[in-house]
Amino acid sequence: MTDQGNSVRVTRLAKKREAEAMVKHLQQPNKKRVVLGEIQDLSHAGSNQIKPKTKQITTKRKVKRSVTEKDKEFDDPQMCSAYVSDIYDYLHQMEIEKKRRPLSDYLEKVQKDVTANMRGVLVDWLVEVAEEYKLLVDTFYLAVSYIDRFLSVNVIPRQRLQLLGVASMLIAAKYEEIKPPHAKDFSYITANTFTKKDVVKMEASVLQSLKFEMGNPTAKTFLRRFTRVAQEDHKNPDLQLEFLGCYLAELSLLDYNCVKFLPSLVAAAVIFLSRFTLLPKSHPWSLALQSCSGYRAADLKECVLIIHDLQLSRRGSTLAAMRDKYKLHKFKCVSTLSSPSEIPDSFFEDTR
Repeated sequence: MTDQGNSVRVTRLAKKREAEAMVKHLQQPNKKRVVLGEIQDLSHAGSNQIKPKTKQITTKRKVKRSVTEKDKEFDDPQMCSAYVSDIYDYLHQMEIEKKRRPLSDYLEKVQKDVTANMRGVLVDWLVEVAEEYKLLVDTFYLAVSYIDRFLSVNVIPRQRLQLLGVASMLIAAKYEEIKPPHAKDFSYITANTFTKKDVVKMEASVLQSLKFEMGNPTAKTFLRRFTRVAQEDHKNPDLQLEFLGCYLAELSLLDYNCVKFLPSLVAAAVIFLSRFTLLPKSHPWSLALQSCSGYRAADLKECVLIIHDLQLSRRGSTLAAMRDKYKLHKFKCVSTLSSPSEIPDSFFEDTR
């Protein structure tokens, strides 16, 4: 038993010494790490000199410089510059899918008791709801999209229009928000006109009607990209342009006449009008914006004029929630900016 115990202790001691030797070897201060690309070169050199390192760095710099010239946002992983074109091609294909589009004339063909003015009042009220619960603007866009799509296939009385609005906002919040409000919160916001049970039942109706197709691009989706392109000559972000674009895009949601336009076209029209508002004597469209959006200035004319009328309160003048929201200093008071009453026809001619 004693000999066996001694043998075990000797074996353990030997293993311990072997491990200590290995650690000591790995921790040698003069040991130089070699990257995989350098190992191949060492097989031919037969020495510890790492000559290809300088050449390798030069190659990397050349690659990075060429990509940077192609896309200034290469270093920003959030912009997905390597495949951003593919992403937006996919979004353009998605936005034209019939299942994701409302009818352009659903108030005339489907609804019997709901008018364009009622829809505008509902959307304007939802601005206040989103502010009350501090919801993302993407949630607001989706909610309006769900409302229009639902009304394209379902007839409802005007008394239930507000219920449709809060149910759509609840669904959009569940889709976009980390911590969405509860059904009871949306019941409360209607001054308890509708119960929690009413909200949940309408939520189910909307989901079934839209066949659970909840994700779709909105004007905000495209506005992010177009705004960056519009600032290609700016060294620093133009916050006034960005906030003005957000304001005009949200303002377009108030008007039933904008339902017929694709989200990407609305976003392009918003950039056109934002640039015109800030620099009324300069042509608001560019070849870069035309290439990025896929729209010529002439394609935007009808949509631009409608949003321009909204901006000047020639349309929807009684709908104040959106305008009040963007009067705040945190949005640089963009809703108070003045714009020329007329847009020159020459601005809608092709950019050269």
